[in-house]
Amino acid sequence: MYILFEGIDTCGKSTQIELLKHRFHNSIVTKEPGGTNFGVEARSILLRDELKSKRAELLLFLADRAEHYEEVIKPNKDKLILSDRGFLSGIGYALANGDFDFQSLLHLNKFSLENTLPDRIILFITDKKTLQERSSSKELDGIELRGIEYLMLVQTKMQESLEKLHIPYLIIDAREDIETINRRIFEYINKEL
Repeated sequence: MYILFEGIDTCGKSTQIELLKHRFHNSIVTKEPGGTNFGVEARSILLRDELKSKRAELLLFLADRAEHYEEVIKPNKDKLILSDRGFLSGIGYALANGDFDFQSLLHLNKFSLENTLPDRIILFITDKKTLQERSSSKELDGIELRGIEYLMLVQTKMQESLEKLHIPYLIIDAREDIETINRRIFEYINKEL
C-alpha cells in the first residue's frame, strides 16, 4: 500500500513517519523530493528557491516524481510505502504559484507516476498561529521564506485538490499532540492492511 503523508512544512509529517516506521517494521520510508540520488540534487535546487520560472520549478518536481516512482515506488508496490510528500503537495504548491489549473496538473502528475496514484493520503492541517510558532524555531528554506500566507494558501489548495480526487484519505489536525496523532494514523493504516 502506497501512502502519502501530505501537508505544509512544520505540520508533523516527518515526525509521524519516523514513529510509524518502528511500528511497521517492513515498511519502505521515502520522501519527495529527496528519495533518490536525483531527488537529493533536485531538492537542493528547489529549496534554494532560485528558479525564476514557476514552470521550471514544476517540471523539476515532476522529473523527481517520475524518477522516484521508477526507483522506489514501482519496485516496492507489494510493500507498505510511507512517503513524506508526493503529488498532492506538487499540485498544491503549483496552484499556489498561480497560472496552473488542477486538471492540467493532475494530468502531468499521472504521467510522471505512470498513472499510478497512491492508495491512501494522510493530510495534516494546521492553523496560522501554530505554523508561526513552529516556523519561528527553525531555519527556513527558500520555499518557507515565501511566507505564512503563501504556506496557508498551499494548504488550502491541497485540501481543495484532495476533495476532487477519488483517493481515500484521513485528515489530521496537526495541532493535536504527537501521541494522539500517531494512534489515529496507526489505527487507520492497520485497518487498511
